[in-house]
Amino acid sequence: MPISTRIKHHLEENKIPYSLFFHPSASTAQGTAAAMHVSGNEVAKTVVVQSGNDYCLVVLPASYHVKTGKLARVIGRPVRLATELEFSSLFPDCELGAMPPLGEIYGLAVYVDESLAGDKEILFNAGTHRDAIRMKYDDFVSIAKPVVGAFAAKG
Repeated sequence: MPISTRIKHHLEENKIPYSLFFHPSASTAQGTAAAMHVSGNEVAKTVVVQSGNDYCLVVLPASYHVKTGKLARVIGRPVRLATELEFSSLFPDCELGAMPPLGEIYGLAVYVDESLAGDKEILFNAGTHRDAIRMKYDDFVSIAKPVVGAFAAKG
């Protein structure tokens, strides 16, 4: 499966410059970092959480994990990690677990851990386990309009 045409069209329609990278198949963000020979701090992973009846995307470095209590305080209500079975239908143009942090495409709110907010660029899955997109962090913010908060811990 090549990069989703929905993702590609969305970025081009919004005139967002990006670079597309192909790498050996990796089923985790840490695996993507290893396949691309970069630190897990340089790859952003997208995690789906459920808060009430809503699903949200949370974005954090691959080498971090979500602290649900902290995330609940950022969102303002209890959260839990969603299962792949629960969210698989939300991303019909993506391989399971390879969704990008572009919630605006899928009608989902996006929350970014503050550890990524100071980065000049963001690197993330492009809808497949073999493709990654790198763009300026400011461009990502301009289209995803994420809420930035402190909800991740290293390790």
